[in-house]
Amino acid sequence: MKEGILLANLGSPDSPKVKDVRRYLAQFLMDKYVIDVPLILRWLIIYCFILPFRPKKSAEAYASIWWDEGSPLIEISKRFFSKFRKEVSVPVSLGMRYGNPSIQSSIEDLLRQEPELEKINLLPLYPHYAMSSTKTVVEETQHVLKKIRPGVKLEVFPPFYQEEWYISSLLKSIEEVKLDKRRHMLFSYHGLPVRHLIKTDPSGKWCRNQKNCCTTTCNIEPNAHETCYSHQVHMTTKKVVENLGLKQDNYTICFQSRLGRDEWIRPSTEETLISLAKKGVEDVTVICPAFVADCLETLEEIKEELKEIFIEHGGKTFEYIPCLNDKDYWVKALASQFQK
Repeated sequence: MKEGILLANLGSPDSPKVKDVRRYLAQFLMDKYVIDVPLILRWLIIYCFILPFRPKKSAEAYASIWWDEGSPLIEISKRFFSKFRKEVSVPVSLGMRYGNPSIQSSIEDLLRQEPELEKINLLPLYPHYAMSSTKTVVEETQHVLKKIRPGVKLEVFPPFYQEEWYISSLLKSIEEVKLDKRRHMLFSYHGLPVRHLIKTDPSGKWCRNQKNCCTTTCNIEPNAHETCYSHQVHMTTKKVVENLGLKQDNYTICFQSRLGRDEWIRPSTEETLISLAKKGVEDVTVICPAFVADCLETLEEIKEELKEIFIEHGGKTFEYIPCLNDKDYWVKALASQFQK
């Protein structure tokens, strides 16, 4: 079968200019899997309460981390793509769910490389499942294929949050900073509204209805944890800390990037950093395993904004472990899953 690989990530504005950020935010926030309310209400929220104000602030944040070459997320993804394609024997393309290069342009690129393409292996570059990341990129790919090449089969690479080769890559990235186990380690994951967890529970009965539902084996629906973001980030953390030999009071799982007033997964990274500083913890090391490429949420929110908050409240040193980005061992680990 003639096949290809589509690497897919979230995306970025074309530039840190307000107009480009506004266009990007409109596309991103209008996704029914991001702000999951009825269309009319979603439109009112976004165009009446968010887009008139947020793009300017977001543009300033993007400008603070923008590279000469362009968006860090896009440029890192391109570097990863360039290395990855050399490790596999089939055509590869890179697409973003929002912004450029689009999913459609990346599929068209695959078809140019292999006009008789029969199957696309879709690889969402998200270790953990969420409807606002994995599900939306899968549906967008299905939509584009139906429009331009309906006969092509789509196979989706599953979340790899606890795969040995992924955990091994995380551990190597931690080794590179020579982790001091006396420092408190924060595992900061991208946050989600609690309702997203409930919506992706296939049983409709397990999530938030059972004590320790994220870490206890589900006896109602055997596949419940396959779509549970919270369970998956806890499993990633568990495997990493076991390998590092960290004690329970030496690390914390927390969640960043909240939006709106709904209930989100807790504790928040900001609240955690403030609490640790007030308790006398002076030195923290932060890792963000939900991201495979550094982006606004890691470079600006974590390395700039939250570092400053920690220091302001009494912290002394703040160490950030970069994402896997285009590290050779990470490229080879992921590419090995497609080598026959």
